[in-house]
Amino acid sequence: MSREVQPCDTTRAEAYQLWMKAPDPMVTFFKTLDVTDLLKAVRRKNMKFNMLMEYCVGKAASGVSEFYILPVGEKLIQYDSLAVSTIVKNKSGGLSCCDVLYTEDLYEFNREYMKHTSYAADHSENRDLSENSMVIGTSAIVETELDGVVGMNTGIFNNPFIIWGRYRRKLFRFYLPVSFQFHHTQMDGSHAGRFLENLQKEISDLSRF
Repeated sequence: MSREVQPCDTTRAEAYQLWMKAPDPMVTFFKTLDVTDLLKAVRRKNMKFNMLMEYCVGKAASGVSEFYILPVGEKLIQYDSLAVSTIVKNKSGGLSCCDVLYTEDLYEFNREYMKHTSYAADHSENRDLSENSMVIGTSAIVETELDGVVGMNTGIFNNPFIIWGRYRRKLFRFYLPVSFQFHHTQMDGSHAGRFLENLQKEISDLSRF
């Protein structure tokens, strides 16, 4: 579910005044993650790398309350749930966006991810959950290694967005640089930093599955 809230009734009232009409309110953080435990889970559980990354993104975001409020147009919208969006190569040779509702149960999230991304790929259709869930965008550029990406501010979509490329090996560990873009009205740097720390923790915690 989603509903409009008044900025003065939220913790984002001052940020709303400062950043809603700023010419460029988007901020990008860069961080290198240790994904060694994620790769072990890929092999041990026969699960996809990107699915596990997106599960960890959803779980990390669920622990930061600011992710549940998003500026949409000139309004602040409060959401009760989160979804993670992935870019799918479809049979038409193009790309489809597929939103997957975040659930804390990894195996349920995996089932939903496989079901809906397969459908999007086979039918060249987008799946949009933004009406009822705050959607975190993701994009995996697997064709190359990336040091970082600065996303574009369209003025239409204010959703947080995380991008990564190929992971890298250094000795016996594997590392993945990521770029995280967010709207300053939605969160401050401290919230984004906490999310990225949560993300590393959730990736490391995959070792217990």
